[in-house]
Amino acid sequence: MTGQTMPIMNARSDRQSLARLFGDLVVGAGALAMEVLARPEIGAQLKSDKSPVTEADERVEEYLLAALARDLPGVPIIAEEAAARGESVTHGSAFLLIDPIDGTREFLARSPEFTVNLALIIDGAPVAGAISAPAQAKVWFGGADSFAADAAPGGALPAPQDWRRLRTRKAPPKGMTALVSKSHLDAQTTDFISRLPVIRRMSVGSSLKFCAVAEGLADVYPRFGPTMEWDTAAGDAILRAAGGAVLDPAGAPLLYNKAGAKYLNGSFIAWGDPSASTLS
Repeated sequence: MTGQTMPIMNARSDRQSLARLFGDLVVGAGALAMEVLARPEIGAQLKSDKSPVTEADERVEEYLLAALARDLPGVPIIAEEAAARGESVTHGSAFLLIDPIDGTREFLARSPEFTVNLALIIDGAPVAGAISAPAQAKVWFGGADSFAADAAPGGALPAPQDWRRLRTRKAPPKGMTALVSKSHLDAQTTDFISRLPVIRRMSVGSSLKFCAVAEGLADVYPRFGPTMEWDTAAGDAILRAAGGAVLDPAGAPLLYNKAGAKYLNGSFIAWGDPSASTLS
């Protein structure tokens, strides 16, 4: 694939084929994370932003970079750990985003709530993405439509008959379920949720929050603290394809390709039922 052929990826069938490919790749990469997790001790270093990085982050990223160079040659790739080392990538409106381990703190705590994330951005929007939770042997992927499946790390996606189609739910009239970050809950998030008809609040780690909304298990996930595009792109793609939306505080879709801001996101709210955004 070259930059000249990339525009066809907006076609429905191409987006779904890419989502399936991404699903295979993040499931395969999960085995590397599980190898590190099985060790008696997991070493970590601090990056310049004071966030931790482990061998699992590095190995999963290397695996995905090699696989994407093989399967999608010529497509620019922005990967979290490479970016943290100051490596820059020249790209246009189409590029891939890798978050090798989202929820590194969860990984270090041996929580199963860490994920491997991969997405394609075209014209500022995520058009295909996949997330695996290796310790849970699960994968979510979306392009034109979104699906979830059980998949052991190191394997591949099961046959299509074993996929579960994802659809978000309408905001329940008796009250909503809100998701919050396990590691980054702040006063602004608490205040936002207090202004919604929320009857249940759940703390969930990593990009699994997007997956829960896409599955119709929750209704809203607000995030007012800093995130990076690779943190959100795969979950955003899955949620959009399941009928939801990820909006900025002004109500516009979360924008990607913010190279001038070093791919830093602003505040956003992930909605299962986009019409419920008027409640805030």
